[in-house]
Amino acid sequence: MKILGIESASLVASVAVVTDGLVTAEYTVDFKKTHSQTLLPMIDEVTRMLELDLHEVDAIAVSGGPGSYTGLRIGSATAKGLGLALEKPLIHVPTMDAMAYNLYGTSALICPVMDARRGQVYTGLYHYEETFEVVKPQCGMDIHELIKELNERGERVIFLGDGVPVNEKIIREEMTVPFSFAPAQTNRQRGASVAALGSVYFAEGKTVSAMDHAPDYLRKAQAERELEEAKRQGKTDELAAGHSVGTGDAQ
Repeated sequence: MKILGIESASLVASVAVVTDGLVTAEYTVDFKKTHSQTLLPMIDEVTRMLELDLHEVDAIAVSGGPGSYTGLRIGSATAKGLGLALEKPLIHVPTMDAMAYNLYGTSALICPVMDARRGQVYTGLYHYEETFEVVKPQCGMDIHELIKELNERGERVIFLGDGVPVNEKIIREEMTVPFSFAPAQTNRQRGASVAALGSVYFAEGKTVSAMDHAPDYLRKAQAERELEEAKRQGKTDELAAGHSVGTGDAQ
């Protein structure tokens, strides 16, 4: 079984191929370039190095959100385009699930956090000591409320994700249970984890057609939220002059 994994939910761009339980290639970049510049060249490089014809893959796993609106749209469009061209199914892998999948073998509660701005984070809670368990499905919530819930659970916690640097001071001040931060090799999104978890979902029959795949943003784009607020305040003309709906890219 060969699964191509695509990760574009944040600043990280990552593609990987998992072949029969082995990561045969992974290409990850965490730098200030748009995913429209990076994903297709990265896929091309990986397949060239593996001498892999993309028609040989069984399915394409894509990080399905939440995260950057632009990043998710580009990742989804890339996966859908490949799926349609190759006539391959897609596997929707929730972004938080894939991040937690980085940390096999820990007895701690795994807590990925992505910065959603304005004191909000995207998160979820997981166990992965022997089997992968979703304790709390991915969601958006206030960082203080998340820490309160973690303290009430009373378990040791491992944090990972781009929400850690943004909220580290709050975490250190408010956490009352033992906690730690994941090391560099596991603290961001990885295409290998998307592909590996995608392999599990593929074996379980959890696939969708390329036409039916859509990212899970969990909340509306910033421009849409601002427009709704402006409508409530009767300022739609003023807002429309500033930008159009759907162009915002919030995390």
